[in-house]
Amino acid sequence: MTEPLAAGVLGVGSMGRNHARVYSELPDVDLVGVSDLDESAARSVANDYGTVARGTDELLAAADLVSVAVPTAAHPSVLDGCIDAGVHALVEKPYVNDVPRGRELARRARDAGLVLQVGHIERFNPAVRALADVVPNVEVLAVDAQRLGPPRDREVADSAVFDLMIHDIDVVCALLDGAPTSVTASGAADGHYTAATCEFDDGVVASFTASRVTQRKVRTLGITARECRIHVDYMDQSVEIHRHTAPAYIEDDGAVRERVESVVERPIVENGEPLKAELESFAASVRHGTEPVVTAEDGLRAVEVARRIDDVSADRAERETEVVS
Repeated sequence: MTEPLAAGVLGVGSMGRNHARVYSELPDVDLVGVSDLDESAARSVANDYGTVARGTDELLAAADLVSVAVPTAAHPSVLDGCIDAGVHALVEKPYVNDVPRGRELARRARDAGLVLQVGHIERFNPAVRALADVVPNVEVLAVDAQRLGPPRDREVADSAVFDLMIHDIDVVCALLDGAPTSVTASGAADGHYTAATCEFDDGVVASFTASRVTQRKVRTLGITARECRIHVDYMDQSVEIHRHTAPAYIEDDGAVRERVESVVERPIVENGEPLKAELESFAASVRHGTEPVVTAEDGLRAVEVARRIDDVSADRAERETEVVS
């Protein structure tokens, strides 16, 4: 039997706490510790999940792999420490703020033979995984994604684009296997609401909306294809494929009418916790030395598109302010 992998968590905020929980539940993985600048928070999480609170260097010395769930600005320095210690890392999204720095980290990890995975969790949503069997068989014309919700009860440093929309950017770029060639965007509510339209080189148009000021939580993805309309609900983990049958003509009291039927297909979706699937996949990549599902390059692509959207939205807001004044 193979030895269990020693896992740790750096940063035990709301997301890091969940990483610790899942690691504690995975077979063939031992949660050997957690670390946080808030030592009392680290001790609390450690007590909850049967492990110990450690300093960062001590944890890296004990671990084979870690989840990095610290604030985005600290990702580069923490990842440098992971690479120096020879520890595989899954870093929460967004991967980095600075793209050149992100490329450097990706190169360093690759040269060291380490797995560097980015935590775009929606790739592991069972509904998104089910699309892998559907999208290759249709001609995609357009995509629309909505990620909306009410104001947070805590301060969030990232814009709605980097906090929310980046999830859908990553999913759509992965589904279409590319990055957009053009971007338009506009925002409201001081960056808490942004709508963007991106065009890809094959002519596919993708529309994204992210909001932290909408009094209803929505997490949906729609695909308009020549053959059908596909609707994905991330929260329900469901996929619906809407099709029209060929028109039939029937006679009714001497008059001929056209009848078109709508058919809804619901592919089987294996429900499950996306975070558990993500961490299982990460551990498998470490154990077998394989490329992770979400690479550092994928994370950089999402950051670059999100940055373009934020910049375009900010430029438009500035121009409109100048016109008004």
